[in-house]
Amino acid sequence: MFYTAYQAQADAVAPIREIARWATAGLDEARSASSSSSLTRALAAICALLARAGLSHRRPAFGIARVRIGERSVAVREEASDTTPFATLLHFRKDVRTSQPPVLLVAPLSGHFATLLRGTVETLLPEHDVYVTDWHNARDVSLAYGSFGFTDYIAHLVRFLGSIGPGAHVVAVCQPCVQVLAAIAVMAHADHPAQPRSMTLMAGPIDTRVNPTQVNELATRRPVEWFERNLITTVPLRFAGALRRVYPGFVQLAAFMSMNIERHLRAFVQMFDDLAHGEVEKARVTQAFYDEYFAVSDLAADFYLDTVRIAFQEHLLPRGRLDYNGLRVDPRAIRRTALLTVEGERDDICSVGQTAAAHELCSGLKPYMKRHHMQAGVGHYGVFSGKRWATQIYPVVRNVILSNR
Repeated sequence: MFYTAYQAQADAVAPIREIARWATAGLDEARSASSSSSLTRALAAICALLARAGLSHRRPAFGIARVRIGERSVAVREEASDTTPFATLLHFRKDVRTSQPPVLLVAPLSGHFATLLRGTVETLLPEHDVYVTDWHNARDVSLAYGSFGFTDYIAHLVRFLGSIGPGAHVVAVCQPCVQVLAAIAVMAHADHPAQPRSMTLMAGPIDTRVNPTQVNELATRRPVEWFERNLITTVPLRFAGALRRVYPGFVQLAAFMSMNIERHLRAFVQMFDDLAHGEVEKARVTQAFYDEYFAVSDLAADFYLDTVRIAFQEHLLPRGRLDYNGLRVDPRAIRRTALLTVEGERDDICSVGQTAAAHELCSGLKPYMKRHHMQAGVGHYGVFSGKRWATQIYPVVRNVILSNR
């Protein structure tokens, strides 16, 4: 029961973090004074790091209150457009004079909350009517609601697109690219009236046999039974999802951090140095990133194990062997939904070629309905966040949406 051991450790450290937060507030006031000493700044930096030396299991706020559209500042309010025990279709509603193309932004279900895409949402909002799949933390979902697996994820996407209605567009980031492609294929086969006008697949593992990464190799090195024995645990009794089998978010985070541990250590050293030298604004950028990065969400065990087996070990979708409710999923059925794939040159999670594999699968689409963009100089997160996403990748996404309204 390593989840129970982790929670006991987190509970033991919590008072220390709270004291550090209290001390940070007091030291910040002293540090802001012109006469503050280097010792005061160093103590404040140490307390700030201690206050953040732990994980959060609550979804941070998106915090997008307003957006600028042309010369106007427009209020944004979050509304639950549809809700299931496992997810909320979150709508960022705006009062605008003209209609905007609805976009469903599909967030990964991979150990973090949908707020990891805050920057993606902010970029899309001025010109689009944005919805987001806000996945719930599995440890907060009662066992009474049953299991949640790979096909349940696909069913959620079909349901949410139906809720938005005809004329929508889909933008999928990372892991859900596989489920999005499958969901749209299912909708096309059924001639669903809410088939989206376009789908943008960004840095997703459509076919991980192409140019395998370290992540892919780790997923194929052992049988799926090993992952079940060693990574799956049950939620402690104190939480709403007590006894639900999960792949804990803190385990996933540890795995991702271990891949780039030196980079993370350098970031914390730099953050301490910035705080100790009074470079508060520089430090806040790093603090904001890690506050979000350290907010973790548990995955339902069935979904995690299904994903390892289906997407990374057996490659069922690209091999034409994926079934959904007794139906063989065939992307060749897609004829009305334009396809854009986006990859990052330096992506070490979903390498070049893995997402572009969708083009061969969607052979039923006319050539003019397919487009690929490879962004030079960016890694995985740079595909959907940061300056190059906003200035170089987003314009391509916007043009595909506009040309398929």
